[in-house]
Amino acid sequence: MADRFGMLLDVENIVRISERAGERNGFRIGALFFLLVLGAAALSFSSAAPSQTVLASLAAQSAVPQALPTVPQGLPQTISPAVPRAGLNVVVLDPAHGGTDPGARGTGGIRESEIVLDFAAQVRRALEAQGFQVVQTRQGNEDPSFDDRSAIANAQTGAVFVTLHIASTGLPGTARVYVNSDLPVTTGAGGLIPWDRAQTPFQGLSRKLGDSVQGLLAQRFKGSPNTAQTAAVRQLRTTAAPAIAVEISSVVVEDRADLDRMAPGVADSIATGLAAFRPSYVVPTTAGGTP
Repeated sequence: MADRFGMLLDVENIVRISERAGERNGFRIGALFFLLVLGAAALSFSSAAPSQTVLASLAAQSAVPQALPTVPQGLPQTISPAVPRAGLNVVVLDPAHGGTDPGARGTGGIRESEIVLDFAAQVRRALEAQGFQVVQTRQGNEDPSFDDRSAIANAQTGAVFVTLHIASTGLPGTARVYVNSDLPVTTGAGGLIPWDRAQTPFQGLSRKLGDSVQGLLAQRFKGSPNTAQTAAVRQLRTTAAPAIAVEISSVVVEDRADLDRMAPGVADSIATGLAAFRPSYVVPTTAGGTP
């Protein structure tokens, strides 16, 4: 502090001397301006430590930039991380119904839309364990349209589509796989396939996938058929990928726990069946042909 005040006194003496010299030489204003600037600089350099603002600025300049998140915060993680593979890599998993559409309902308050969401969680884990990426058409109690569900699958590369259902009929404790009924081969202008015939080129692959999964379900759940069945399933018709519907029986069970106990076996059958199907996955090259 003494040095600082000493410097201030020296500056004042210099100013007074310079004033007299300036008056004699006609440069008073210029000398005063110069010495005032010099005094301000002396005060700045005499500070004991840099200000907190300066320290913060220097720290910010020397800090290592942090990596930005790959997914914007607040958006749902819909793809699970996995090692990319050639060919079949993505499974679009569709828990049916949702929102204002509860699906089949049992006398004990069982709702299809709720149970398939729980089944989907276990199926997803089993698929990820097999190295698949999983995209779900819904994460909660939403109700995407049929076309929205198909569009999610159609936007993927190297994908299959699996929709999950709980039946209102059928022998309880059994599981069935459906593939879409045969569709006529039709093309529009420029050789494009109409939206409601998107499944046509994939029917052969869908049948192979369906039989692969159904064979495993038959081993686990007595009374289940050995091969996939055909039906006009709306979600499958507009899907441009191998596509199956897996239906569990049924909502008429008195205790929901009877259905919950089936979930691990269903999940493992789907994941193992898809892994076995993977070498057969070949994207059709023509509108009407299948591999």
